[in-house]
Formats: sequence, structure tokens, C-alpha cells
Amino acid sequence: MTNSIDIYVGSRLRRRRRLLGLTQANLGEQVGIRFQQIQKYECAANRISASRLFDLSEALHVPVQYFYDGLSDKDAANDSEALPSDVLSQRETMELVRAYYSLGEEPRRRLLDLAKAMAFPS
Repeated sequence: MTNSIDIYVGSRLRRRRRLLGLTQANLGEQVGIRFQQIQKYECAANRISASRLFDLSEALHVPVQYFYDGLSDKDAANDSEALPSDVLSQRETMELVRAYYSLGEEPRRRLLDLAKAMAFPS
């Protein structure tokens, strides 16, 4: 039976994979499993063993703790400023983040200032 921790870990796996621009097949290949297994991990149909989580953390260049970061704070983040829980797993968000970090420091700062001005007009 799936529980909320499995769902959370799966969503963190999907988020990081997409942030790196990897397909499920790419990631599966790196850890020696088929893409279908990555799919099952991401949707929490299957739980991730400790050894597999370690392999995934190595392939995704994050510490194992990454998959649990924010878990205890999850319920505390229910204020009006919180982002929707799935916003960081959306393809559009990942494309925006990649494009943002491909810019130089000055254009990034200016783009951030513009976005803030548009989101929070005076």
C-alpha cells in the first residue's frame, strides 16, 4: 500500500530527473533498471529500497537526504505564499529553470527583478 512518504520520495525523484533533463530511460540505464521501474518509483506504485535509493542519488548527483528534504516541513507550508505542490515537477517549470541558469549573472538578476515586479506589482 502506498503512503505519503513514498509519494513524496517519488515526486522528488521525478523533479530531480527532470531538472537534469534526463528521461526515465536515461536514468534507468544509469542504475541498471528499465524505465518502467523508474515510472513505478515516481508514481509510488513501487517503493524504493535503500540500496536503489543510494544508486539513484549517485546517478542524480544528490545526497540520499535530498529525497526526504522538506518532508517534515511539508504540512507546515500551508500558508498563502506556498507554491502548489506539483509546480516544481511540471515540464514548463524545469524548462524555465534550465533557461534561467543558462543566462549570465547580470541577465539572470534583471530577469528575476522583472518577474518579481510582474508578480508583486506595487
